[in-house]
Amino acid sequence: MSEADFYVLPASDPEARSLFLCRLCEKVMGAGKPLHIHCGSEEEARHLDQLLWEHKPEAFLPHTLIGSESTAPITLGWDDQRPEHQQVFVNMALDLPEDALKYARILEVVVQVPDVLQATRKNYRLYQDNNITVRMNDMRR
Repeated sequence: MSEADFYVLPASDPEARSLFLCRLCEKVMGAGKPLHIHCGSEEEARHLDQLLWEHKPEAFLPHTLIGSESTAPITLGWDDQRPEHQQVFVNMALDLPEDALKYARILEVVVQVPDVLQATRKNYRLYQDNNITVRMNDMRR
């Protein structure tokens, strides 16, 4: 059965989602799981690609854009681009693709921005309607 984790940040800056994503990637990589980052656009994927390279000088987060010839445990894609695995799906887009529900874990990063809040609330209801276990990680405290 799938599980969904929401990480609710106190920030009202959309870039805080991207910065927190780097921390999430470190955590998932530490657990030895491959993950796919679903982006809202190619532009967003390329921005996150650069951010993952620059995250920390002492950290190495091997990643690639889907469609490139290289392989890595972290993939970034948009539209209907998906990796072969269905382990961890990080939703950085506002709309959740239906096939995301097939992944073992789904991660959502929430910031205090109206469109992000509206989209993640909608996704929360979708997870509940599909009997997916939901965990809230409130980082505002």
